Amino acid sequence: MKRLAILALGLIAIGAALFYALTIPDRLPPSQIATLATASPTRGARIFWAGGCASCHAPAGARGNDRLNLPGGAPIETPFGTFHAPNISPHPDGIGRWNLADFANAMQRGVDPRGRHLYPAFPYTSYVHMTAADIADLFAYIRTLPPVPGTAPANALSFPFNIRRGIGLWKLAFMPGAAPVVALPASAGPAARAGQYLVEGPGHCGQCHTPRSFGGAGAMQSSQWLSGAPSPEGKGQILNITPGSKSIGSWSTAEIAEYLATGFTPDYDSVGGSMADVQRNLAMLPRADHAAIAAYLKAIPAH
Repeated sequence: MKRLAILALGLIAIGAALFYALTIPDRLPPSQIATLATASPTRGARIFWAGGCASCHAPAGARGNDRLNLPGGAPIETPFGTFHAPNISPHPDGIGRWNLADFANAMQRGVDPRGRHLYPAFPYTSYVHMTAADIADLFAYIRTLPPVPGTAPANALSFPFNIRRGIGLWKLAFMPGAAPVVALPASAGPAARAGQYLVEGPGHCGQCHTPRSFGGAGAMQSSQWLSGAPSPEGKGQILNITPGSKSIGSWSTAEIAEYLATGFTPDYDSVGGSMADVQRNLAMLPRADHAAIAAYLKAIPAH
């Protein structure tokens, strides 16, 4: 009996050591981090709106310049528990003490300055597709915004999702590389390829529009890219936005671009639901970006 107890304790120790080793946070090498010396807040503003940062980090219902106050937004209710987006304003309660490396590692590795894994409710699995220059530009822009005090409540998650270290195992299974999600046809022009970057990277459109494996706990299913999915918040269905869609599949490139810019469909209906807030962010982009996103959505595989 004593030997069995010793063996059991040994196996537990080995398992704990293996768990620890497999879940060590992975940080970006310095060579993959740009410098603030070349960063542009003006360029960063475009990435800020493409990424919809205000949708999660500004107060619920914020309009106008209030969308630039980023103390954290409304709770995000999911089947795994409640997530609270943190303060990302340049106040010390937010990311005011962060440097660019801290920001880049949060954005592209899902690791905070204290070396803790961030939950993938923050879409770093999309931001991994962004360029180092755009990460630096975005950081430079956020540093120009109002410093807002306040700390978001702690996430309220059920077991085992409340074991943050376990996110390291999730990353081993599901964290993508920087390669494009889909291979565009050779006939795709520069606009579609520019749109690919916006949609797959800062825009993180796939986070809502693509189904996930294992009931939503796993990775986005790239084979069903943008084909529609249950709402991440557990209510309703997010639309299929591929060329095979019954909703926008028949729209022209120009009509999709107009919808992104103005919120009006070809039959003069208006955007609704959670997409209304997304569209308000996209409306801040140059018209060329709307056209690029539309060209990409017409070039991807139909589902």
